[in-house]
Amino acid sequence: MKFALIQERKNPPDRRVVFSPEKCQEVSVRFPEAEIIVESSEVRIFPDVAYEEKGMEVKNDVSDCDVMLGVKEVPIAALIPHKKYFFFSHTIKKQPYNRDLLRAILDKNIELYDHETIVTEHGHRLIGFGRYAGLVGAYNGFRALGLRDQLFTLPKVEHLPDLDAVKAELNKIKLPAVKIVLTGRGKVAFGAKEILDHLGVKEVSIGSFLNTTFQEAVYCFIDVMDYNKRKDGKQGDKYTFYKDPSVYESNFMRFAKTADMLITGHFYGTGAPFLFTRDDARKSDFKINLVADISCDIDGPVASTLRPSTIADPFYGYDPQSETEVAFDALGAITVMAVDNLPCELPKDASEGFGEMFLEHVMPAFFNGDQNGVLKRALITKDGKLTERFKYLQAYVEGK
Repeated sequence: MKFALIQERKNPPDRRVVFSPEKCQEVSVRFPEAEIIVESSEVRIFPDVAYEEKGMEVKNDVSDCDVMLGVKEVPIAALIPHKKYFFFSHTIKKQPYNRDLLRAILDKNIELYDHETIVTEHGHRLIGFGRYAGLVGAYNGFRALGLRDQLFTLPKVEHLPDLDAVKAELNKIKLPAVKIVLTGRGKVAFGAKEILDHLGVKEVSIGSFLNTTFQEAVYCFIDVMDYNKRKDGKQGDKYTFYKDPSVYESNFMRFAKTADMLITGHFYGTGAPFLFTRDDARKSDFKINLVADISCDIDGPVASTLRPSTIADPFYGYDPQSETEVAFDALGAITVMAVDNLPCELPKDASEGFGEMFLEHVMPAFFNGDQNGVLKRALITKDGKLTERFKYLQAYVEGK
């Protein structure tokens, strides 16, 4: 079976790749039946020569390969019919801007496997860039703090070679006595936690966070049942919350009244209560003045996130009174970091980590008859039709 590492063609350019040169070599050792061909690329974080040095063939035309491995959406014009494709298609939530892409995939009889759909039998994601989103997002939050309050200057992550260099820059700064609340319990949240712990920020309990004044930087790590509560006053649990969030309401304001900074690492499900609304942000006792919104749900659970920001221009301000965007350091504004492609800033480490997961969880399925059902669960389109698991996208494909 021939696998192609395809060139990333989406703009702005993405330098990440499914497999590093070292990981390609490891694939070849573990699966001799797998032949990896590298499509030549000038933007990839690993140059063509690095793959050649590891024994990989680099070509301009990979149309003879069976499986195409990419990261971001493949432009419609570049799709090769009758192939298997792996990439983040951004279609499974019925994103309007990629409807034509999914239609083209069906028209070209392509088998689409979205990286997001590579899950366990219980639905847990097996691969992704979440950790790196958390790492870069938290770093960017502190970079915003330093710039806004003229405390210190951190370089952009994209100007640093790797995660070790990122952490070395953090070693140079000293934080004021800020109180930080971190949401979530997945890879994103734990990536952000890794930065907090590296900085030596003290983790404290919810009770201490809400009721104590500290002379040092501290953070509180909260999960979905810490910032939501049942409307009827009964004891809630996360399983009933995931099943029916409509009987819950936000309990986040107790944190907003004492925290200076919010780092979001949570997953927001449709129909769940917002963390805080625009009315909440206007209240005189709303204290949060900096949000590193890694989750980046627009016009959603974090009222200050008006739009995604960019790697080139990562910060803006939200004026709670006028509900409008202002300068990130404007007086009375909530400073917002809402870059929605954070792992792109750390392409080497992100690619190496992603390749490790892909090799562990996906590659074996090609050669063991997919005994764990990984490929079957992930397959979105086959024979020009949606698979049973993804039939819910039919109306979306039809434009209804």
